[in-house]
Amino acid sequence: MKKALLLAAALAVTTSASAAGKLEIFSWWSGDEGPALEALVKLYKAKYPAVTVDNATVSGGAGTNAKAVLKTRMLGGTPPDSFQAHAGQELIGTWVVAGRMEDLSSLFKSEGWDKVFPKDLVKLISTNGKPWSVPVNVHRSNVMWYNPAKLKAWGVTAPKTWPEFLKTCNTLKAKGVAAPLVVGENWTQQHLWESVMIGTLGSANWENLWAGKLKFTDPKVVAGFTTFGKVMDCANKDASGLSWQQASDRVIDGTSAFNVMGDWAAGYFATTKKLAPNTGFGWAPAPGTTKTFVMLADSFGLPKGTKNRTEAINWLKLMGSKAGQDAFNPLKGSIAARTDSDLSKYNTYGKSAAADWKSNKIVGSLVHGAVAPESFMSAFGAVIDQYVSSRNSAAAAAAAQQLAVRAGISK
Repeated sequence: MKKALLLAAALAVTTSASAAGKLEIFSWWSGDEGPALEALVKLYKAKYPAVTVDNATVSGGAGTNAKAVLKTRMLGGTPPDSFQAHAGQELIGTWVVAGRMEDLSSLFKSEGWDKVFPKDLVKLISTNGKPWSVPVNVHRSNVMWYNPAKLKAWGVTAPKTWPEFLKTCNTLKAKGVAAPLVVGENWTQQHLWESVMIGTLGSANWENLWAGKLKFTDPKVVAGFTTFGKVMDCANKDASGLSWQQASDRVIDGTSAFNVMGDWAAGYFATTKKLAPNTGFGWAPAPGTTKTFVMLADSFGLPKGTKNRTEAINWLKLMGSKAGQDAFNPLKGSIAARTDSDLSKYNTYGKSAAADWKSNKIVGSLVHGAVAPESFMSAFGAVIDQYVSSRNSAAAAAAAQQLAVRAGISK
């Protein structure tokens, strides 16, 4: 009797999956990122031809516009079948704590994802041992970019620590390079702060900071702010008017020597600027972060009350599959979250990043949603702005600690 019931249940799922259905996927991927999503949709349609896929994209604002629309729908009781979010606290601190998402433990077990996703990654997307989203890709935030030919001409190399960076900065200034480091608008400065802080504290203390075990007012963190100020003294004065692409351009044209940016810059250099890896552009871990991979990932979860649950689960299975990740990531310019990816499909930078992904200590990015809820991040930009103008490390640390307490990160 039990076997008969199990068979009937299996047939019901199969019939539901093969019958005509609908799937609404909600994201902010458009423009250059659109083809990568379309590659996934194409695979889904090939596997489930009777399902109509509604690719609901809300473009603009690096996800800001999409998140606003999503909030209205989630609170209004009309969630999309699955939606994009940065893996980690961006999803957990907003929708998981509100009881709006389904626990994906059974899906991780049935698909064997706990064996192909690194343990550090699974930890970042989980609470109380329960995973809440499926990461489809991985980007690295702690990368220092440079022009190999220009560094050779200046007689310097990519620095391995922040004190070494400051010495290199002085060397370059003496050679007439006014701004050895280039940064852009506020979020890119927060991005730099993250790499400076991890390179100063170390990966273990970075994790302790977001676990509430280390306060922002601790002398080690205050010292990290001070180092960040010294690093910013090496940067351009017109930062607020530059996009990250415009900042990257200054490395290529030799106006500046270094830029710390996520590895989407590799896609920009190779695809938009038509530069060859290792000759047209070079890279190294941000100073102090060798053997540390600061990750961010795009992921999709399963909202409670979704209309097309079976179709949404099949979408999540595809996103977490080897075929799905290897179709998506070469087009997106990211690497697979899985460690068994077919690296023949990836470029020189992608292969390098994938090797580090397998061997490095993995920690989450603050700026890109992995380690802190939006309630912290939405106000942290003002802390960095104030610090850049005042250079008051103690005040910045105290302000950040207040945000951490309000966000429930620290006591």
